[in-house]
Amino acid sequence: MKLVKLVPDDTNISFLRLRVPFYVVSLILVIASWALVAVNGLNLGVDFVGGQMIRATFTQSANAPVADLRREIGALDFGDPIIQRFGQPNEVSIRMRLPEATEDGSDVIVLADRMTQQITAAMKTAYPDVRIDGVDSVSGKVSDELFNTGMLALLAAMVAIAIYIWVRFEWQFGVGALLSLLHDVSLTMGFFAISQLEFDLNIVAAILAIIGYSLNDTIVVYDRIRENLKKFRRMPLEELLDLSVNETLARTVVTSLTTLMVLIALLTLGPDATFGFAAAIALGIFIGTYSSIYMAAPILIWLKVDANSFVPKETAMDRQERIARGEA
Repeated sequence: MKLVKLVPDDTNISFLRLRVPFYVVSLILVIASWALVAVNGLNLGVDFVGGQMIRATFTQSANAPVADLRREIGALDFGDPIIQRFGQPNEVSIRMRLPEATEDGSDVIVLADRMTQQITAAMKTAYPDVRIDGVDSVSGKVSDELFNTGMLALLAAMVAIAIYIWVRFEWQFGVGALLSLLHDVSLTMGFFAISQLEFDLNIVAAILAIIGYSLNDTIVVYDRIRENLKKFRRMPLEELLDLSVNETLARTVVTSLTTLMVLIALLTLGPDATFGFAAAIALGIFIGTYSSIYMAAPILIWLKVDANSFVPKETAMDRQERIARGEA
């Protein structure tokens, strides 16, 4: 029986023929993304703006009713709660955004205490076996520091990756990888600025996963480019880059589709708490694949990569020996 292939072995798509228009589009999208972040801002979650965290244990239940709690606490009109299992299966943490000050001048701390009392009272009414283990407040200052630390972690990850690729390949490849990662992160931030989905630590983790996915795809393409630079030394660079991308296309398509199958299931069947995380990674798959083809590969042309990039440089001693042998 003949196997059906998603991508034929003899694929020969001229990707780089449209590299200039795609670079222009990417530049516009990156600028627009950061403009949206500056104008609209991000809908920062409890992790980054401060809030109240209630820890509770359901003493007579094997598992905490997370879905029911999310629905019942959400009905109190204090905003969408972040409810997760915490420690044992019957333990949960409930995080709520700090309420905004009202027009009558009510203090935020008083409003937060009132919100906590109403939530705990509703839980005890609905679940007599619940035990409130503690209530913690996260200040806005601590949350600001957490946001800044998260952004620094993203930047440090991208720089470290660029240095690794620089050492592993050549400096041009490190620059190409860093620019493609900046492109991917910028478009993801723009998506959250325009959609106003909650941006919390889960999204920071999703962006780190996007960086890893994009890097993996980029390294596969770069490794094939390096092999072909050694194999086809007289081939024009644009043609060689197209060849390398086409040779890795089957792997890219299969990897992307299998990952998307899981993410689509998570988006449609998963809880609301994981929607932003799954949406970010799903978007990152498309962006990462695009940047590997139209950002990371074409920039090697402008950075003057050629067939001699991976040929060992002749030392002065080698040169003298060749002169002595009459070969130069």
